[in-house]
Amino acid sequence: MDTQIAVAPLVTDHRRRFILFLFLMAAMFMATLDNQIVATALPTIVGEFGHLERFGWIGSAYLLAVSAVMPLYGKLGDLFGRKYVMMAAIMIFTVGSAVCGLAISMNTLIAARVLQGLGGGGIMVSIFAVNADLFEPRERARYQSYSSLVLMASGAIGPVLGGAMSDLFGWRSIFLVNVPIGFVVLVGLALMLPYRKPNRRPKIDYAGALLLALTTASIVLAADGAQLFGSLVAPQNLAMVALGVAAVIGWIFVERRAAEPIVPLSLFRNSTFSLLLLMSIMSGAIGIGMVNYFALFLQTTTGLSPSAAGAFFILLTGGIVCGSLSAGRIISITGRYKPFAIASLTCSAIAFVLLTQVHAGTPVLLIGAVMALHGFGVGLAQQVPVVGVQNAAPARDVGAATGSVTLSRMGGASIAISIYGAIVGSQLGKTGLSIPGVTDIEQLTPKMLAALPEVARQAVAEAYANAFIPLFMASCAIALIGLCAALMLKPTQLPRAAEVRPAARAEAAE
Repeated sequence: MDTQIAVAPLVTDHRRRFILFLFLMAAMFMATLDNQIVATALPTIVGEFGHLERFGWIGSAYLLAVSAVMPLYGKLGDLFGRKYVMMAAIMIFTVGSAVCGLAISMNTLIAARVLQGLGGGGIMVSIFAVNADLFEPRERARYQSYSSLVLMASGAIGPVLGGAMSDLFGWRSIFLVNVPIGFVVLVGLALMLPYRKPNRRPKIDYAGALLLALTTASIVLAADGAQLFGSLVAPQNLAMVALGVAAVIGWIFVERRAAEPIVPLSLFRNSTFSLLLLMSIMSGAIGIGMVNYFALFLQTTTGLSPSAAGAFFILLTGGIVCGSLSAGRIISITGRYKPFAIASLTCSAIAFVLLTQVHAGTPVLLIGAVMALHGFGVGLAQQVPVVGVQNAAPARDVGAATGSVTLSRMGGASIAISIYGAIVGSQLGKTGLSIPGVTDIEQLTPKMLAALPEVARQAVAEAYANAFIPLFMASCAIALIGLCAALMLKPTQLPRAAEVRPAARAEAAE
């Protein structure tokens, strides 16, 4: 059984802990919503500033910065204490939001999005690490499930909220609304969150931080190469891949000799950490990475309007909610998370196998039921990687471990989105169909599709249904890789509160 020297909860008063948790969830909702809420406002922004060729950078700039700083913030929290590191992240994000709302050009907006991301990445990592300080291991499983629900909720309502706010108050409002929320959260944390000073002298691994940032930035840029550079095999994208390989080799070399490495390589000697990291990558690929493609699949193969297709995400989100809440409660009672990791990826693999059998005439309710099954699977293991690595890692490296697993999920999603897009694009290119009224099947909008004759709509639906079969097969393979990792996990049991306190006293005595 994996063990670590646990530390007593930072706050013992239940009411104060709950209020602090609400502040943390407000910060998480603000940071995760920001990448979703901007999606429906992008056409309005481009209409004001122009520069359609830089359209993709508004989203990619934020994701790039978030991914680059996640592990760094985790380590800074371990070295300097999580309170002020998290407050700094919220302050950077809030200032970045204000600059986005006051942007005077496309370049200004993209630069401000980078600033936002530098804070947003720190918020997401620090929240999970602060939860580890606030709650004992079994109680933590239940609260991490609530955190996962906030992540899913921001993804579900973000596009709708972004469109509504842009119509009512202008696109700048989607950024400026973060300023008062950020200020309230900052004041709440300053007054209510105690500061726990780490018992070691800070030594920052600057070279490791830079090389890891280069590695993650290269992965994000290369994964989005089809949109940013026109092709995955474009010279610029191949250069990004080469830079990423060189950076990761240099990072391993530096981390082996650093006194306080950003991500201690000793963590990878623990099989539980490595397996959960692999599982997190695969879960990010089939959980986060599939969202946009489910929307495309529904609108092209069933003829549903964007709003009707959006309604089907209630089934997906509902499955996630049910899976996450039930798993969180049972893990907090039994202390075992391996069965949920296995059940999660099994459900998703079955769902993708069923989706390979979907054709243009399949009843939409059946498709919705399969999406609900996949959502339930995603929810079952939503908090497992975070809870597992926080239990497996030494107390001094909880922040670094949390940052690593959070980054791995985002990285898995980024890479999968690129792979899925390449699969669908290549399959549509091979169709060779001549559909009346359709010059380029890939440029069909839902409105254009609805205006086509019935025969043409049916032909487009069949073409997309066939194109999605290899995508779902690839997703099933990814889920099976994650399932193999879950099966290899040790049958770890999280310690009870009574087992944590003596360990904490022993650490204090040392």
